[in-house]
Amino acid sequence: MKLLAALFLASSLSASAGAGLPDNLPAALPLWPNGAPGSESHAKEAEKVDGTNVSNVHNPSITPFLPAADKANGLAVIICPGGGHSKLCLGHEGYALGEWMRDHGIAAFILKYRLARDKESDATYTIQDHAMADARRAIRIVRSRAKEWNIQPDHIGIMGFSAGGELAEFAAMQSDPGKADAADAIEKASSRPDFNALIYPGTSGLFNVAKGMPPVFIACGYGDRQDISEGMATLYLKYKQAGVKADLHIYSNVGHGFGYRPGTTSAAGAWPLRFQEWLVDSGFLKAEVTAAK
Repeated sequence: MKLLAALFLASSLSASAGAGLPDNLPAALPLWPNGAPGSESHAKEAEKVDGTNVSNVHNPSITPFLPAADKANGLAVIICPGGGHSKLCLGHEGYALGEWMRDHGIAAFILKYRLARDKESDATYTIQDHAMADARRAIRIVRSRAKEWNIQPDHIGIMGFSAGGELAEFAAMQSDPGKADAADAIEKASSRPDFNALIYPGTSGLFNVAKGMPPVFIACGYGDRQDISEGMATLYLKYKQAGVKADLHIYSNVGHGFGYRPGTTSAAGAWPLRFQEWLVDSGFLKAEVTAAK
């Protein structure tokens, strides 16, 4: 019983706890090699690192976790960690899941986006003008390099935790097909995700659903705050009413920030497997790849 209690506690820790850094962390790729628009005056500032949490982000990037070519299933997910828009929780809401996806044939890209509520930074960023520009740029980059990374260009999704979940849903709500006449080849690619995954996202009251949006996978905890635990049930109904396929998982024994921690044996700890099953049901993966451990 003590062991089970300890495992449950591990699965219920807040987002500040985090998982460890990977032994061989892949190099991050800047979204804009010459600097992000709107961040010119802060471009030379270093990120602030506290364990697996990062703040003071002025050079947004993606860290790729790419499966071996013979194991790649053609799927890609851009992962947006949470942190209240004041930091990025890159452990249990980023790198740990990137490793899991890579090991299951999925190309994962951990997004470092600019933070609209970073109190230690004197930069003035907003969610819609800067963080969302980063999220959409990440989708475009992955799609523009799909062939190089063994990805199907119509099998690219976005996933977000907490504050990052806001970015994921906003990306699904509003996208564009790209600019055919853009001088930047990346900007020619579409910013529309092919699927969306929301893991205890915030600001559910701002989410709207319209016909034609990508299908969505939702996971949260019964013990989360009301606007998330009940908000996700309401959001599911919005998807239902719009005729957009949705999968909803509300885990009874967790609250906010459970993320993904290897070795956790609770039901909530196995949500990546449910996500993988949903990808099969939604036609993005073949059934045989779900023999996961």
